[in-house]
Amino acid sequence: MDVEAAESAGTGEAAVRLEGVTKRFGDVTAVDGVDLEVRQGEFFSMLGPSGSGKTTCLRMIAGFEAPTDGRVLLNGRDVTGLAPYERDVNTVFQDYALFPHMPVAANVEYGLLVKGAPRRERQDRRRQALSMVQLEGFDDRKPSQLSGGQRQRVALARALINQPSLLLLDEPLGALDLKLRQQMQIELKAIQQRVGLTFIYVTHDQEEALTMSDRLAVFNHGRVEQVGTPAVVYEQPATGFVAGFVGISNVLDGEAARAVAGTEHAFTIRPEKIHLVDVDHRPGTDECTATGHVSEVVYLGSTTRYVVDLDGGGQLVVTRQNLTTSSMEALQVRGKAVRLTWDRALNRPVERRSKDEAGDAGPEGGEG
Repeated sequence: MDVEAAESAGTGEAAVRLEGVTKRFGDVTAVDGVDLEVRQGEFFSMLGPSGSGKTTCLRMIAGFEAPTDGRVLLNGRDVTGLAPYERDVNTVFQDYALFPHMPVAANVEYGLLVKGAPRRERQDRRRQALSMVQLEGFDDRKPSQLSGGQRQRVALARALINQPSLLLLDEPLGALDLKLRQQMQIELKAIQQRVGLTFIYVTHDQEEALTMSDRLAVFNHGRVEQVGTPAVVYEQPATGFVAGFVGISNVLDGEAARAVAGTEHAFTIRPEKIHLVDVDHRPGTDECTATGHVSEVVYLGSTTRYVVDLDGGGQLVVTRQNLTTSSMEALQVRGKAVRLTWDRALNRPVERRSKDEAGDAGPEGGEG
């Protein structure tokens, strides 16, 4: 069984299945014939730039948008024509949508109150939900008295209290600062593992998707370019778009590829896989090599990024850890002739990057 087949092989009934789903807004095709399966109990991310179709897919799963064509199945049941409240799904949005005049307890219990649940049941389930997100004792606080991370967890508790089979998260960490966002990525994954629910997470942030996901789908122009685990998508990108969007990558093709690898077929190599050595270094027979000049140096603290213009045409980015290198030492490399080497086996063939792939992902009727 090859890697992709192994990735798609699952057990049990899918939590979500999209079959040939298309969504048009007038003349704009936001989602274009997407087939996708999300397994029970996994943390699944939909990753892509603004306008790639990921948010529209999420809204069709939730029932906020109806597909123009295709079907949406939840736990094997066709829900394509059902309203949001008829689906066993809850959604957490980026702005959290908390009621500012209500304390945490009332915000969390609101869904059960609307359903007419008895007071004792509401209280018991609220305590359980707040415990899941580690907010015990916050019942009487108003949203304005909470930090951004605490408000995010209240919104999550309000969704979890309804005990849905599926939780949808639409860029819920987007409003947080970098340090808190990184902390919440770890906490959110831990919560998902504790409760055992299927999470579908929409983001344009590659780090979020790589950090939290069991698997992810990379969207571009309304289509899915690749589905796989973070390691497979990062290490074995299927297309030039995936290579360039998921982390930093180098893609060489044409004459530049021929000069380095002996073939004009496009390939990708990650910056951290490349060694920056003296121009007189003699590479091994199993290595690719290229000479060039360092045109730019970006010192990033723990790492330094070097941009190298190749003598044979094209450009490669190299990333090195600053284990012993200071900022002054790193900057002194600018303008110098260097040789680049890397293991030939690390070259990953990809489809050629089109002009569209290199630029903006295009419009999508206001959806991301």
